[in-house]
Amino acid sequence: MSNQHFINFTNHPSDRWEEEQRKAALEYGEIIDLPFPNVSPQGDEQYIDRMAGECVSQILQFHPAAVLCQGEFCLAYQVICRLREKGIQVVAACSERIAREVGQKKETVFAFVQFRGYGR
Repeated sequence: MSNQHFINFTNHPSDRWEEEQRKAALEYGEIIDLPFPNVSPQGDEQYIDRMAGECVSQILQFHPAAVLCQGEFCLAYQVICRLREKGIQVVAACSERIAREVGQKKETVFAFVQFRGYGR
């Protein structure tokens, strides 16, 4: 078993991912799902700062090789910045949006393409 971990810090459990996304994540190590928390819209910057600290502490317990971080923008930004400051690779899932007409309805499917890092 690998000591490396890929942290899925989103609200999209990895057991629902398509096979290509799971394979790409497993290249970093074992996938661990950590649900992205609900963020109160009434919270101020100090609230986000405290939440970010708690989230990063929880994530770091797993010594991640990489973290998929997607969620409420202000909290995600703080978590991404703090993880990167610690030398942790943080990525986003990039998908292609495919829309098609099915009868009278429009159906949208998202097909995973790659994980892309957050900047340098």
